[in-house]
Amino acid sequence: MKTWLRDNGLTIALVLLFLGSLLGHMVSGFSHENEERLQHGQVLISFGEFLRGGAFLSTLFENWESEFLQMWTYVTLTAYLFQRGSPESKDPDAPAAQDRDPKLDENNPDAPGPVRAGGMARALYAHSLGLALMILFLASFVLHWVNSLRQASEEALEHNQPPPELLAYLGDARFWFESFQNWQSEFLSTAVLVVLAIFLRERGSPESKAVGAPHARTGTD
Repeated sequence: MKTWLRDNGLTIALVLLFLGSLLGHMVSGFSHENEERLQHGQVLISFGEFLRGGAFLSTLFENWESEFLQMWTYVTLTAYLFQRGSPESKDPDAPAAQDRDPKLDENNPDAPGPVRAGGMARALYAHSLGLALMILFLASFVLHWVNSLRQASEEALEHNQPPPELLAYLGDARFWFESFQNWQSEFLSTAVLVVLAIFLRERGSPESKAVGAPHARTGTD
């Protein structure tokens, strides 16, 4: 058990942080929603009604969407673009292990199954991380879109206005305002990490170069 906790500590810590943040999001959002309803003389809703409502689900998937977009673009861009001096980048002047032709490992018994299978399975597996993150982004995007529409429809009905249509809402400024306010922060934080890691260090972190490494060294090797 002790070894298992050591070997999986990073994932466990991140999942616990996620669950704690999700709980905080739910409880604080529920409290805020009913405070707003009290101020406007509206009927209070239950915790379950809040969690099923468009307001909560829209904010939930709005944030997931931006995170998966950040990870997808980062994984994809770092496969082709470089930043000299950053541990977040491959060295533009040296071959990287990530660029090794997977066909060379097809006879390696320890290689993943798709690598040994070859053909389309190996070709897809060679880009499976980027594809998985892209699918998660698209799924979150659609769920944000649908639930933001639900929220906008609820508000429109409260003001005796016709609710927006699904496809029309995709071009609504409100929907894109919700998306872009998160997208820009994700891209900024990633760019800041890439650049700061050229000059600054965090001893023990695989996201940092060794403390004594020169600024010009690219990658963590």
